[in-house]
Order: sequence, then C-alpha cells, then structure tokens
Amino acid sequence: MDVSKQVYESEATGWQRGLYDDIKTTFRAPVVNWFFRTLMANQPEFLRYAWGQLKPAFETRAFAQYEVTYRDTVLSVLEDDHALPQYTPTAVGVSPAEFREARGQLATLDTVIPRLAFVFELLDTALSGDAVGSSPSEGWESTAPFPDLDREQSRSVTMTPFEDVPDSLADTVTAIQNLHGFDSGLPTIYRSLAQWPSLLDTMWNDLESVLESDAFEVACVSSWSHAEAHVSSLPYTPRLAPSDLRDIGLTDDDVTALQELADQFRHGPVETVLPAVTLYANVLGAIGPRQL
Repeated sequence: MDVSKQVYESEATGWQRGLYDDIKTTFRAPVVNWFFRTLMANQPEFLRYAWGQLKPAFETRAFAQYEVTYRDTVLSVLEDDHALPQYTPTAVGVSPAEFREARGQLATLDTVIPRLAFVFELLDTALSGDAVGSSPSEGWESTAPFPDLDREQSRSVTMTPFEDVPDSLADTVTAIQNLHGFDSGLPTIYRSLAQWPSLLDTMWNDLESVLESDAFEVACVSSWSHAEAHVSSLPYTPRLAPSDLRDIGLTDDDVTALQELADQFRHGPVETVLPAVTLYANVLGAIGPRQL
C-alpha cells in the first residue's frame, strides 16, 4: 500500500465526498484524518465497507462515555505526578486571536483523538483475526443514543508543511522526532502548532519532561487499555476479520496490506502521539469534557 497517496477532501466527489462528510459528522470535527484519506486512495471499496461496519459503534452513549473517560484516563495520571501549566496568549508569545485559533484547532484534535485510538485498536484487533465485541456490555448506555456534547470552539486544522517549519524550531523538531520515534517529518499536532513557533517552543520546553516521564508512559498504556476494553464491550460487532474481507472480494495481498497498515498505526509512534494531543489540548484550555 502506497501510504504517500491520499484523496483529499477537495478531490473527493460522489460517494467518496459523501463518506468524508459522514466521517466528519460522526467524528464531530471538521477534519478527515490522513488514515482515511490514505485508505480512500488505496482501498476505496474497503473503506466504504469498513465505514458501514464501524459507524454504529460511534453512535451510542457508551462511546461518549469512552470518549470522556479517555481524556480523564490520560490526564488524571499526569496531574497526579506533575503540575501542568495553563497558558495565556502572553505566556506563549502570541496574540489573543492567534491563541483562539490554536485553541480551536486543538479542540478539534482533542475530539478526534479518542475516536482514532478506537479505530486503530479495533482494526488491528479485527484484521489480526482476534475477537471484537467478545464481552458485549449489557447496560442501557451500550445501545442508548450518543448525547449532545457541544464543541462549538472546534476549528478546521491547518498545518505548516514540514519543509517550511522555521529553522528556529530545528532543535525542538529533532527532540519531538526522537521522543515519538519518527525518522522524518512530524505528525499533525506538531505541524499545527508550528504555525505559531513561540507557542510550540514554549509548550515543548515546559512539557518535554512530562512526556519523558514514567507517568506519561503509564498514561499511554492506560489509554490504549481503555480503547481495548471498549472494543471488547461493543454491542454491535463489525465484520472486519480477514475472512469477512475475502467474502467481499479482497485478495490475500489486499488483506495483508491492510493488516500491515493497521499494525503500523496501532503500534508505531501513534502510541505516544495520541495521548500527547490530549495533554496539549488540556494546557491550552481546549480539552473536552472528562465526564458525562
């Protein structure tokens, strides 16, 4: 699978555009993640099928409970071990308007992160042939509708291209890559923050020690365990095992490529990047609710 290929929102037409709109509505955020854009470019029919299998899982009150608990799972561990900063525009060297924009973009990413963690955990589990929904919840919330969680401050996420990141951030970029395990480039969160170099530099200087701490390692493990538990508790079982995909016409090579992609997203740098976004959203005052 060529992970450099993507179908961007501006390029999507017909059912592909409709599916992107559905993803944005279901994810409650004005953004379609790189993961979905890559699948649309390489395996569009799989994505259309998989989304039909995945969507019901996002529409229950149990998923809302998973979402808010995800945030609290990460932050409670860190707050017990560190005094986390809370920033103002002056403290990070940006204007109030720039601060509002940065906070709005972080609010969007904060909404998306628990959903991506769930998708990556579920697909890795299902494509490995392991059971999904093996211990379905019997509670009311497992099938009750998703509640109204207002995120009016969310904004579209814009980013600085990696090659345009200012030279003044060179040391910060290297430290970020080393911590998360990137050989090159930067993930979305950092390219977004790089639009405001003083903001990224200040946040990194203040939070690098937190991200290198034992507490953050515990927070990462706990967040993924939380996603795993929710995958196990699903009342509706997506049919995404290798045998299901062969039944809809995918070849063995197709299935292998999807397994490798799912493994890359579940077990690569994303293991630490996703919980880090929750931390960044918190210190900018962009964090969503931590309880229903």
